[in-house]
Amino acid sequence: MEILADVGGRPGIDCKGFCSYCYFKGVKTNELSPFGCKRCLPFKKGCDYCSRAIAEAYPGFKPMETVVMEVAGATFGRRPEKVTISGGGDLSCYPRLLDLARMVGQGGVPIHLGYTSGKGFVRGDEAEPLMEAGVKEVSFTVFSTDPELRRRYMNDRHPEAALANLRKFAEGCDVYAASVLIPGVNDGPELDRTCRDLEEMGVKNLILMRFANTREQGLILGNEPIIPGVVPHSVQEFRDIVTETNEKHSFRVAGTPLWDPVTKSPFALAYHKEEIRRLPAVRKGATVITSSVAAPLLSAIFAELGDLVNVVAVDKDIGCLITIRDLLTLDLADVKETVILPGRTMAFDPEMRKVLSRDGVARLVRRGPDRLTVDGEMSISMTPEEVIEVEVEAFTELIEEINGLGV
Repeated sequence: MEILADVGGRPGIDCKGFCSYCYFKGVKTNELSPFGCKRCLPFKKGCDYCSRAIAEAYPGFKPMETVVMEVAGATFGRRPEKVTISGGGDLSCYPRLLDLARMVGQGGVPIHLGYTSGKGFVRGDEAEPLMEAGVKEVSFTVFSTDPELRRRYMNDRHPEAALANLRKFAEGCDVYAASVLIPGVNDGPELDRTCRDLEEMGVKNLILMRFANTREQGLILGNEPIIPGVVPHSVQEFRDIVTETNEKHSFRVAGTPLWDPVTKSPFALAYHKEEIRRLPAVRKGATVITSSVAAPLLSAIFAELGDLVNVVAVDKDIGCLITIRDLLTLDLADVKETVILPGRTMAFDPEMRKVLSRDGVARLVRRGPDRLTVDGEMSISMTPEEVIEVEVEAFTELIEEINGLGV
């Protein structure tokens, strides 16, 4: 049993100020309209998730006592296998982080610190007492090991302290480092230097994140561009950077939204076609709508299963960030009478049916599984076999849905 200790917190406020590349920078939460999502009631567009949580519009950090009570309630008196402390702000900025770790780690329960960039560390010696309290894993956003780049792009007022704590964490527990890549800033030679530093520290692995600056790349909160004038790496450029970085260094490197050179995810089945034989036969026809990144890989998988299912891409890199606006511009000429969309599509079901039937064809529109694969943030701690098992299970569910609803 793994337990989440959610401390709350607001992007840009409970993290010592926005990083220059933060996806939430410039979001006007009071002006956001509900997107609609799978959690909405059939007769009402808008729920807490697609109205508030999608923008991480938390009220602020929770009192430690509240977090402890929530953890206690979730354990039902049993000892959890692990507690993950996470929230909407930067954990290093949570005023009672050490006290919380000591409380939830009682009895030797291992602790995973979720997202932190270390911007709340000011002395450089905060890591050791946290590890003594039970912290065994840390997800640490590095960006660069150059203090001046952190100061400029992360708004880090004490970059030396943050990096000193990163080193100490790496010496005593598993550190999963992360870096959002901005072209011309922390890629190229600067990325190589950062990786050498992380390698020397003993960091376990590195997740590279492709910077998003446009709506098509995933900014759906009306705040694009994040950094005017910056053109992010293309999908292929980013994939090549991940591959090259993984080959040059001793620790494991994966990317999000793609790719993982070790597991071949996302959609590892496209590279392990012998495993596709484990999937059920496709007996009925349907159209699967997906993202522009996933479409060629999904097409390759379904091509091995016959010609009853076709894959249509919208102009959005990430499937779970598809909105009704993406569907409005979709050409329906190749869309069959049964349509399956990503389970986490950010749109209201009645609106999806209306938009996807605007050419006069009354289509049956359904959501598929929440995920068909895993991205680098998950796969980096998985084996190739584990990723394949996740995909086989998810594709089996999708195919069974197609066979039950298709034409």
